[in-house]
Amino acid sequence: MASERRARPPPMGGAGLGNGAPMVGEAGVLGNQAGALPGMWTCGGRRRRRVLGAVFLVLLAAVVVRRYYPCLPVVSEACGDDVVQRLNLTDLVPMRLRGRILGLQAKDSQFVLEQRPFRILGGSVHYFRVPREYWKDRLMKMKACGLNTLTTYVPWNLHEAVRGTFDFSGNLDLQAFIKTAEEVGLWVILRPGPYICSEWDLGGLPSWLLQDPEMQLRTTYRGFTEAVDNYFDHLMPQVVPLQYKYGGPIIAVQVENEYGSYAQDPSYMNYIKMALLSRKIVELLMTSDNHEGLASGIVEGALATLNFQKLDPAIMLFLNTGQQYSMPKMVMEYWTGWFDSWGELHHVFDADDMVQTVGKVVKMGASINLYMFHGGTNFGFLNGAQHFQEYKPTITSYDYDAVLTESGDYTSKFFKLRQLFTEMLGTPLPVPPVISNKASYGAILMQQYVSLWEVLPSLVKPFKSEHPINMENVPVNDGNGQAFGYTLYETVIPGGGTLYSHDHVRDRAQVFVNTQCTGHLDYNTQQLAIPNGEGYRKLRLLVENCGRVNYGEHLNDQRKGLIGDISLNKTSLRNFKIYSLEMKPSFMESLRGFTPWSAVPDSAVGPAFFRGTLQVQHSPQDTFLKLEGWEKGVVFVNGQNLGRYWKIGPQETLYLPGTWLQEGYNEIVIFEERAAGRIIQSTDLPFLGKIQYVS
Repeated sequence: MASERRARPPPMGGAGLGNGAPMVGEAGVLGNQAGALPGMWTCGGRRRRRVLGAVFLVLLAAVVVRRYYPCLPVVSEACGDDVVQRLNLTDLVPMRLRGRILGLQAKDSQFVLEQRPFRILGGSVHYFRVPREYWKDRLMKMKACGLNTLTTYVPWNLHEAVRGTFDFSGNLDLQAFIKTAEEVGLWVILRPGPYICSEWDLGGLPSWLLQDPEMQLRTTYRGFTEAVDNYFDHLMPQVVPLQYKYGGPIIAVQVENEYGSYAQDPSYMNYIKMALLSRKIVELLMTSDNHEGLASGIVEGALATLNFQKLDPAIMLFLNTGQQYSMPKMVMEYWTGWFDSWGELHHVFDADDMVQTVGKVVKMGASINLYMFHGGTNFGFLNGAQHFQEYKPTITSYDYDAVLTESGDYTSKFFKLRQLFTEMLGTPLPVPPVISNKASYGAILMQQYVSLWEVLPSLVKPFKSEHPINMENVPVNDGNGQAFGYTLYETVIPGGGTLYSHDHVRDRAQVFVNTQCTGHLDYNTQQLAIPNGEGYRKLRLLVENCGRVNYGEHLNDQRKGLIGDISLNKTSLRNFKIYSLEMKPSFMESLRGFTPWSAVPDSAVGPAFFRGTLQVQHSPQDTFLKLEGWEKGVVFVNGQNLGRYWKIGPQETLYLPGTWLQEGYNEIVIFEERAAGRIIQSTDLPFLGKIQYVS
């Protein structure tokens, strides 16, 4: 039981209790014995006792400061809110630290690294959201901002897209990313999940888990733990050799992520902790939760950390209770901005407010991680979604209004933070790397066209089913089902009437009679009039998975496509042909050689593919594609899926990395669902939509 005095450390104020309290041997106290102090010793016993008493109080104050605020730096130039604290961390970088034995420890209210006080000044960059060629550039900018630690999630659904087949190559080379951080001079906190949230499809969990109708994600349900164990058996050998005690830069590992906001199984967090420890994870363990989930997300043996954007002193006080008493404080996610959803506005968080809060957190003696330092992009179909009162898919851009822009450029947040950390560290920071030029390649004419209906017979083999089958159970990908994209359901109807979805459309379906679009169905629109016609006609539903929910209690309900019966005039439809349209690279390669493509007609409508050419005369540079006049779809450049566009906004441009371009001709293919334009614009400036300030 903590004493009341220990629970209430003395307030800091005045020179004697400030962070720069004089110590034995410092000038002005005992180090000045050859100057002012010797004269005082001749003034008699009373003066001597006063001096001794003063010295004792100074020493006591220093001890108090070290006892209750040990993670504060050694030097302070001022007191109060404008204090400038110096964090001497110059030698605590991966390439300089030798003789590694103890690693990062949470000890007496501070982090220590080899028994030396250490403060985590971190930033989040996700390797899977940034082209590999740009990894080093983004991490060098992090170092130049004054940060010393990289944090990154690990997306299970990319590393094991097919059950039992693992990919750690190319842009998924996690080892290379961590080693790049070490080369730049950054420590690493690894956040391996298995669930990561991150506004990423299903929070990073692979969709094939949902083939099991009884699946209970993020619990000790056997079907889930068996899959996690197999994944960790392959993931951990990638990262174990890169831990601090083995000579690498990984100083801490997070146990799951924000479990307190889910908390479906009290045994789960201990299971994940033991899954890490049994696979030779030897560094400091941490958890990460917001204030509401903190009490339910902790696990014994792991340091609890916080996630927030607005600083509430009560949050920090909550950490100072129970098993967290007298432990170092850390904000694992300080949200530098916010993500955007389709149909809303672009979120912006004031730079001055952000920097002021960062300063306050650090001056409190806490460590901090900026989420995000650089957001990057939800390339392809990998964006997540939110579903509370209504379903809201996340946009393609993960710019996040972060410290660096989506394309890696500096923002005012970067320079304000760099100034703050320069003052705190008291040592020169690396010169910020030069930003890359952005190109405006002008208008790009879409010259060729082929409708989806022409493509289907040649490129996609359907299968037959009496009942609708959800996307995850479509018999493709070696029995792993379909993870992303579109699924087309086709049946025959004898006449017209009212089509009822019964809320079985996930997430949005265009409805066609033969090839004529009659409307769409989604969460809000659940019935549609089908016009009468003679004879039997094809009813087609082109269903899009707009992104699986990544946060909240609906994770187990994220099967996509048609998840149950639909009916016409209250009669359930049967005998479907089902086409999987995941639009993977193999499909796009087949589409490239498909004939006949034809000239784009004057009244071209989707669903259709449109093809044009972007010509680059010199070294390729980053650019942004603006799709004014197009309605909704996906853009591919040289086979790379840039992601979705949608006229409802807020996002109006798609980021095209220069590293995905080549000198000469570059193929652009657009899959447009409905209303097509004729040109797209290549511009050197992004436009993420009208702004809504985060308050």
